[in-house]
Amino acid sequence: MNIYDFDKTIYNGDSTTDFYFYCLKKYPKILLTVPMTSFAFAMYIIGAWSKTKFKEIMYRFLLYVENPEHEAELFWAEHGGNIKEYYRKTRRPDDIVISASPEFLLKPIAERLGFGRLIASRVDPRTGKYDGENCHGEEKVRRLHAELPEVRCEEFYSDSFSDAPLARLAERAYIVKGQELIDWEKAENSGKNKIKEMFFSKEFIMFLVVGGINTINGVLFSMLYGYLIPDENLAFAAGYVTSTIISYLLNSFLTFHERLSLVRYVKFFVSYIPNFIIQLAVVFIVCTVLGVYKLIAYILAAVIGVPVTFLLMKVFAFAKH
Repeated sequence: MNIYDFDKTIYNGDSTTDFYFYCLKKYPKILLTVPMTSFAFAMYIIGAWSKTKFKEIMYRFLLYVENPEHEAELFWAEHGGNIKEYYRKTRRPDDIVISASPEFLLKPIAERLGFGRLIASRVDPRTGKYDGENCHGEEKVRRLHAELPEVRCEEFYSDSFSDAPLARLAERAYIVKGQELIDWEKAENSGKNKIKEMFFSKEFIMFLVVGGINTINGVLFSMLYGYLIPDENLAFAAGYVTSTIISYLLNSFLTFHERLSLVRYVKFFVSYIPNFIIQLAVVFIVCTVLGVYKLIAYILAAVIGVPVTFLLMKVFAFAKH
């Protein structure tokens, strides 16, 4: 038998996102849940809350939807045509579809397409509460073995490398990009994927958040030191060092989840040297040579060099062996 992910694999889009906006048009009161959902997402990004907890709060929008199961039926009456053509041609009656999307949402389309079995997140359609964990990553394998202990997968299809635990169970696995099927191992080892894994990750998002805080700190401390040190470049250097110490603390606890240590701090500081040189050059050119106001020079300097710093930090200062 073959196993498929659903969103962006069989369905051309994200069914949960599309269902949310479908419901929003009919039930505008859903907007009342946006502040709490935004807070939950922030807590998930910094690692304080699990993905299941974040999604459970996000699904509170269902409290404002009359009869969510019926709305799911109507949703698929409109969106059922978004099934990818390759799947319509290759589907088999024993297909297993495993998805992180809610089971109640996918049931109508599962019946239409005739999935052999649907395994999805068990979400109460009236409260948004989970029964168990979000069906994602390793949880997909656990759910599969719980329902079909002796399963043998010939082919596996997914749009995301987060499904690697399932891909390892299959004789052949494919990454789905639009209508294109790419050999899993070939796609996983491509340079493009390595870059995507590095910079389209929760770690990098948190690094940007800390970087934003560090940018503000760097500018504020540089301005503060500017009242004490007449030379703009020296004031910037002093502000940079101060903000870097704060940045190390935040990145240790929030981004890379590592304990503080003197060795790691030295590596962290070394990781910032190329970025520091780049930024110092920007301050010199923009402020000293071009004569632009120093606040603008400090902001430009702080923004430039972010990818380089993240890469050095990840592979050198906070490398996991």
